[in-house]
Amino acid sequence: MSTEGGTKALVAALSANLAIAAGKFTAFAFTGSSSMLAEGVHSVADSGNQVLLLVGGKRAARAADQEHPFGYGRERYIYGFLVAIVLFTVGGLFACFEGYEKIREPHELEGWPWAVGVLVFAILMEGWSFRTAYREASAIRGAQSWPQYIRRAKAPELPVVLLEDTGALIGLVLALFGVGLTVLTGNGIWDGIGTLSIGVLLVVIAVVLALETKSLLIGESADKTVVRQIRDALVDHDSVTGVIHMRTLHLGPEELLVAAKIGVNAEDSAAQVAQAIDAAEARVRRAVPIARAIYLEPDIYSEEKAAAGPDPEATPGGPGPDHHADGATDGH
Repeated sequence: MSTEGGTKALVAALSANLAIAAGKFTAFAFTGSSSMLAEGVHSVADSGNQVLLLVGGKRAARAADQEHPFGYGRERYIYGFLVAIVLFTVGGLFACFEGYEKIREPHELEGWPWAVGVLVFAILMEGWSFRTAYREASAIRGAQSWPQYIRRAKAPELPVVLLEDTGALIGLVLALFGVGLTVLTGNGIWDGIGTLSIGVLLVVIAVVLALETKSLLIGESADKTVVRQIRDALVDHDSVTGVIHMRTLHLGPEELLVAAKIGVNAEDSAAQVAQAIDAAEARVRRAVPIARAIYLEPDIYSEEKAAAGPDPEATPGGPGPDHHADGATDGH
């Protein structure tokens, strides 16, 4: 995901949520609807989340230094995780509490046209924000399904905006449902049920976001397609005869670390091996530009070592977990 694309979606979401929050709090002041209060707090939380992601993107762009030699790319993951926490506590738990209180002590709504008008306005604004994020994500998700894209995306901004906007649109429908039934029946318990449903929805979305960003924080490898491109680029079948084992790790959404043990010719001199490593690194960077840090260890490929087992620590010459099931490595 390009940083520019993520920023465009974030700015659109922030603009929409600020306008929506003002409208929701105005409607709450006239109606006393707990659904409107919960939705107003939800929009404030979403606005804060977009600010957090923008700050994270800015801080992640800092250059590497002596204390952080691999840069600050993971700051985007940290701020993405903070978004999940804010959405869970400020949005989800508050709405659950407010819904419970309204169910326990329901009361009729006043000035309900305000609530309906603001909810319709909010649906239009959230739809605009969702459309912006949807178009940005569609340009980069390829053949992946939407759940696959959310699960595999290495940049947190667009998945966060997509999930937030999806939750916001569903939450607005729930709020409209609660307000409408309260007006029709005169029973304020429906407003409370709508509010509680919004809270549960936000908690579920927050948990999904937390799990995905936690995985990124721990450290994820490159996608299988990218791994295949790196392996193909490493092997030239001349000076580099194969990849014995390889590890990849995302240092940030657009920064990849590659560490590999490569097979070289036994008769090559040290100078020839050094040239082979330099050439392999250049091929990888051309094929996968986000491969910023590349560490290659030369070794003499051995069928005996490769057949000894998949654990690189127990059998340093053997294949790693990306080894083919049939026992052959790429390039052999």
